[in-house]
Amino acid sequence: MSWYNEAIFYHIYPLGLTGAPKENDYGTPVHRLNTLLPWIDHIKEIGCTALYIGPLFESVGHGYETTDYKKLDSRLGTNEDLKNFVAACHEKGIRVIFDGVFNHTGRDFFAFKDIQQNRENSRYVNWYCNVNFCGNTEYNDGFSYENWGGYNLLAKLNQRNPEVQNYICDVIRFWVSEFDVDGIRLDAADVLDFDFMKALRRTASEVKADFWLMGEVIHGDYSRWVNGETLHSVTNYALHKALYSGHNDHNYFEIAHTVKYLLNMGNLDLYNFVDNHDVERIHTKLTNKAHFAPVHILLYTLPGIPSIYYGSEFAIEGRKEQFSDASLRPALNLADYADAVEKNPCTALIAALGKIRQQTPALSYGSYTELQLTNRQYAFARNLDGVSVIVTVNNDDNDASMNVPAGNTSEYIGTLTGQHVKVQDGRINVTVRGNFGEIWVPVNAAAEYEPVKVQTEEEKPGCQAAVETTEVTPDSDTAQEDVETACTCETVEVQPENTPSEKNDTENSQEALNEPVKTVSNKSPEEMTVEELQAAILGKMANNGPVTDQMRKTVADNIWHDSLVNWLKSFR
Repeated sequence: MSWYNEAIFYHIYPLGLTGAPKENDYGTPVHRLNTLLPWIDHIKEIGCTALYIGPLFESVGHGYETTDYKKLDSRLGTNEDLKNFVAACHEKGIRVIFDGVFNHTGRDFFAFKDIQQNRENSRYVNWYCNVNFCGNTEYNDGFSYENWGGYNLLAKLNQRNPEVQNYICDVIRFWVSEFDVDGIRLDAADVLDFDFMKALRRTASEVKADFWLMGEVIHGDYSRWVNGETLHSVTNYALHKALYSGHNDHNYFEIAHTVKYLLNMGNLDLYNFVDNHDVERIHTKLTNKAHFAPVHILLYTLPGIPSIYYGSEFAIEGRKEQFSDASLRPALNLADYADAVEKNPCTALIAALGKIRQQTPALSYGSYTELQLTNRQYAFARNLDGVSVIVTVNNDDNDASMNVPAGNTSEYIGTLTGQHVKVQDGRINVTVRGNFGEIWVPVNAAAEYEPVKVQTEEEKPGCQAAVETTEVTPDSDTAQEDVETACTCETVEVQPENTPSEKNDTENSQEALNEPVKTVSNKSPEEMTVEELQAAILGKMANNGPVTDQMRKTVADNIWHDSLVNWLKSFR
């Protein structure tokens, strides 16, 4: 067990949050990083225990075209500012990890500049991949080279070169000795050389106990990267996609399948998130803004390490643009959100979930067991050392009754609502409010868990929602009122029920879709082809309700036979 196994991360893109210029003139340092010092108390207040911040080091523009790995970006300040910032985080009990952009450098990096000057005679020619002096680029250097993502601004390092490996490992040693950093998020880890990552892992073990390596990986079998030789964790893009589309489509089957798919990869402690600096804000993605609550309850309770991207706890919007990510990385003034924990129901929910997770070891270390699954309701347990914590969520607008197996205890308490429920015949019967959820903990462990009650009053004109956070005493002998958190800070126009403009599941019928759902029979799942498995899964989905275009796309995107077999078997 290490600090990162039970961490709750806060993610900051510092060039954006501080409002730094888009381009670096390499001039006199401007101490913008110091403006983030007040955010440390906010991070702690909402229950986060670790900070992922980056990119930080000298670069040309957005930060991922590094000029100098050992110098804080001039737009943010000086190395002394960064040293003091990390120390301030540590004083508050907040671990810190940096962005490590080691797949490529910017064109102003010293090794690349040397090739521009000395061409074939540069000692750094082999520091980059496929440098060709018979080629050229749009920069008219008189040579070409391999890049990342088609951008010649990002020159790909030759990670198999021992000099490059040694240099980057020395950078890690420098970051630890100079700034006392606790870990690194490796940019573009899905294209990093595996031997290079093994060298980084050896260095991580050398520089600091429990030094954490987490990699940015989009698709694939995450166990290729997460193991004893390479990385401790990777970004869980599979669950990220399932969490928002599973709510937009009222399809908890997608989320539950994704969890099983990930568990089949092994006991991986993945970095879970609902948004970050590269994707749209969760409040923008959600068709029904009230789904903010069940989405985040799942983020904090499903296997993995949860992360909040700065500003999303306030439910801000952020839409990805064709040629710019600026709207995803805005400058914010913390003073504008000074009372958010008290008055913004979304922020209050995040703060409550942070406290609950910190006080509930089963949510960090417990095994996962699915208890109940429909399109709109989902229940599972996290079991640890005889303690069974039960999570129930509901993506329907109406309340839902759920009867689920319980652990070895006589009574549960809801950590969000304070509601008590008795165990009868080994089960609990609970009512989950519409677009909400609950984390049920055994009452005999309530002193350890200190349940938190989040209450949202009916929204007033101007969309001012009051939030009250109080502790619920564990020995209360009366059931507490369970309360729905709407988690929206904008006016939402609601259509009258059954009007032609309403696009609910009933009216979005199977006949309205382009293709009929086909079924496959007389074969076991193991005998089916990928195409047959996909058709069978769609058929099972159709039995449970309308199949949307997004659900079809999710099935079509899964081309792994074993995964599809497990998915098909998951239907009851």
